[in-house]
Amino acid sequence: MDIQVWSDVVCPWCYIGKRRLENALDAFNGPATVTYRAYQLDPAPVPDPLPIKQVMAAKFGGPARAEQMFAQVTAIGASEGLTLDFDRAIAANTFAAHRLIAWAQTQDRQADMLDALQRAHFTDGIDIGSLPALAAVAGAVGLDGTAALTYLESDAGSKAVQIDMEEARALRISSVPNFVIDGKYQVQGAQETETLVAAFAEIARRADVNTGL
Repeated sequence: MDIQVWSDVVCPWCYIGKRRLENALDAFNGPATVTYRAYQLDPAPVPDPLPIKQVMAAKFGGPARAEQMFAQVTAIGASEGLTLDFDRAIAANTFAAHRLIAWAQTQDRQADMLDALQRAHFTDGIDIGSLPALAAVAGAVGLDGTAALTYLESDAGSKAVQIDMEEARALRISSVPNFVIDGKYQVQGAQETETLVAAFAEIARRADVNTGL
């Protein structure tokens, strides 16, 4: 089973969706490959690192509405064993972070890199729009931080990210996480683990029917 996951690093539902996907694959116990693809919820530049709460309050109708949203997603994240600390999180443009994930993929560390970046953003309050900060995260997962910084300071990886986002548009993906399975089945949103397991079982059943097994 081939699973392509479009997600954004600063999307809390993508963080939750990744954990649920991992749990679902453990429960399903079938052969599967997972590739994470780049998507930007907001491609606008972020000239100054600002607290995410300040940014979201401006977007979602004030602090009270934003706090309600943060409380809900924090509780759901906690139920999946994730720590989402929105008091520390910093708003960032994620294009460079996606480039770093593309670089890590060439070293078979894509999922580890994505997980480290999500943890850096949601738990540790690291500005993942900062190239030195990104390089430090790469070093923390055992990759060469100096090489990562050199890579990020060039234009390397930009084409790979752009291809991912162009394919998302071609597939009419407008929200993330979005799972494309075997190139023809789409599962949208951070579905519950049990829902994903059921979807995988049905897709596997259809594959068996089509192959006459």
